[in-house]
Amino acid sequence: MEAVERRLGEEVRLDDLQVDPATTHLVGAGGKRLRPALVLLAAELGPRPGAEAVLDSAVAVELTHLASLYHDDVMDDAPMRRGVPSVQSLFGNSVAILAGDVLFARASLVTSKLGPQAVKLHAMTFERLCQGQLHETIGPRASVSPRDHYIRVLADKTGSLIATSARYGVLFSGGSWELADALAQYGECIGVAFQLADDVIDIESDAAVTGKTPGTDLREGVDTMPTLLLRELGEKGALDVEGDGRGARAQARGGALEVRGRVHHGGDASARLRDQDGVLRVALGQAAAIIHQHVRSPRGTDWGPRPRCAGSGRPIPPCARR
Repeated sequence: MEAVERRLGEEVRLDDLQVDPATTHLVGAGGKRLRPALVLLAAELGPRPGAEAVLDSAVAVELTHLASLYHDDVMDDAPMRRGVPSVQSLFGNSVAILAGDVLFARASLVTSKLGPQAVKLHAMTFERLCQGQLHETIGPRASVSPRDHYIRVLADKTGSLIATSARYGVLFSGGSWELADALAQYGECIGVAFQLADDVIDIESDAAVTGKTPGTDLREGVDTMPTLLLRELGEKGALDVEGDGRGARAQARGGALEVRGRVHHGGDASARLRDQDGVLRVALGQAAAIIHQHVRSPRGTDWGPRPRCAGSGRPIPPCARR
């Protein structure tokens, strides 16, 4: 990971005194580095985990993620990111959008060194990221369950890049497409589970601990799993609006309306959300099965012309089907 951090620091700098403060801002604030870590971990399943292409792909996925955060903060009007002021709050929306575009371009340049198949995979992943954000913004069709729509949104806007991270790690360490496909499916499920947990953090977190501004989705009127479950309970008449405040809290845009809820017969609304942990359990179970199946298998198969994204065309990823 030290090599990844070093490369990230190099890639976000353009040697431009006017541009660098914006493009380097977030990488210096740290972060979990989940995606490059997954690239490196998945690479251990191939015969060449130390290949330069593995490092390049780890840098490319993190640059893509960083760029998406710049754009997310503009859409959400978020004042904080990773414990520091967001780029849009410091430099304005236009600079944040363009700086994000620069980072997307840098990710593409790094990916171009990996060959045409990697470029196509990267483009397909980027398309899914954008589609997920569009579907979240536009909302579900009348014929689609809001909950199913939301899981699809998470699979696209979060799961797709994590899936590609796992796929890259296998492929660029010399692993087979079969193994890469399996790890990509695992990565997509982890992405969905990760975002579900983030939904709870958005409601219940302490900004001093998480580095994020709590309640961003609520203020922007974005439906997340807690608000969807709360709405379902309300429609069923199972929600006590005059409850004791132990349940989920939703605040309308502008702060005009606050709703506090408690589920009758014990337990709060967030307990329903915790049931979604089944997604994470399935994903971890898949990981164990994948490793058990392939750890003794011959490795080093050259990967052929099969560029496609995990979950493409599925309304709901298998890990999310209940």
